[in-house]
Amino acid sequence: MSTSSRLCAIGCSLVLALMPPASACTGISLNAENGASIAARTVEWALSDASHDTLVSFPRKHDFIAQTPEGLNGLSWTGKYGFISLTAYGEPYGPDGLNEAGLYVGMYYFPGFADFAPWDRAQAARTVSVGDLMRYMLSSFSTVEEVRAGLADVRVVNVEDARFGGAALPFHWKVQDETGASLIIEITNGGEVEVYDGFLGVITNSPGYDWHLTNLRNYLGLSPVAALPVEIGGEVFSPFGAGAGLRGLPGDFTPPSRFVRAVALTASARPLQTGEEAVFEAFRILDSFNIPVGATGAPDRIATDIESATQITTAADLDNRLFYFHTMSDRQVRVVDLKKMDFDTPGMRMITSGADRSQTVRDITP
Repeated sequence: MSTSSRLCAIGCSLVLALMPPASACTGISLNAENGASIAARTVEWALSDASHDTLVSFPRKHDFIAQTPEGLNGLSWTGKYGFISLTAYGEPYGPDGLNEAGLYVGMYYFPGFADFAPWDRAQAARTVSVGDLMRYMLSSFSTVEEVRAGLADVRVVNVEDARFGGAALPFHWKVQDETGASLIIEITNGGEVEVYDGFLGVITNSPGYDWHLTNLRNYLGLSPVAALPVEIGGEVFSPFGAGAGLRGLPGDFTPPSRFVRAVALTASARPLQTGEEAVFEAFRILDSFNIPVGATGAPDRIATDIESATQITTAADLDNRLFYFHTMSDRQVRVVDLKKMDFDTPGMRMITSGADRSQTVRDITP
């Protein structure tokens, strides 16, 4: 092995040794010309297969009690709307949800920056856990402005969960309604709530949302328009091909790079006539964010499970109340139509995808 090869191998080993487990979710939004609003995202998880392809349904007027570090003694409320949510590790909530009023809520990993309020028994009646906040929003509100106002009524604390080794669950949230308006909710500094208007509906992970918006200034030269030929010293230099206007677009899986890439690809999306067109355009855009097994996995072994890889990709049509998804183990797109669901019958219900965890292939051999 040459000296340069040895240095490269050492450098790569150091990078892998310092690389933390990834939880690299990416969210975007698209709007169709007929008014349909789409919220779409990828879901990655650092531990193992979280069984995100199992959904849960809650009816209207469902009674909830929030969890605190001392048990089920937090906020008590009765939901107004029925909703569905992806699940995680058998918990009755997960990374994505949509209610019958067309409100979308997504949780996105926010390590190193999320810092929830300290537990205070005197404020138990208004306290919720991370997962409870998502269910509170989905069951109670229909617009982002209602969510913005309702955040003042709750206090979010960390509740340890044995499924995650007792670790904190550092998340921030994206909320979007059928008008296309979106909010980013971040809780930092021991419970301080910051709410940002979602820029093009794009969200990734740490650092804070304001940092990501500032970082976009480093990429002002990006354009979907190809660079023009340049003449220097009598020689004409032309681009090699398409995409020359986006030369320099970051392609790695870090949150800052994914944020810039998501903004660029969302902003350059072609005009879309219908919600269905926008849904499948969102899936195509998010293909640029799929993380293969092993690409960001544990440094001491080759990944055999799907930790740190893209496990599920979702797209919610908020106007038509349709929730689409496909998984890494089955790329067949599945859909749940909330307009056809029974949200009157009491009780939580589980919705299984019906997939057998193998790729659906259509044989067209003549």
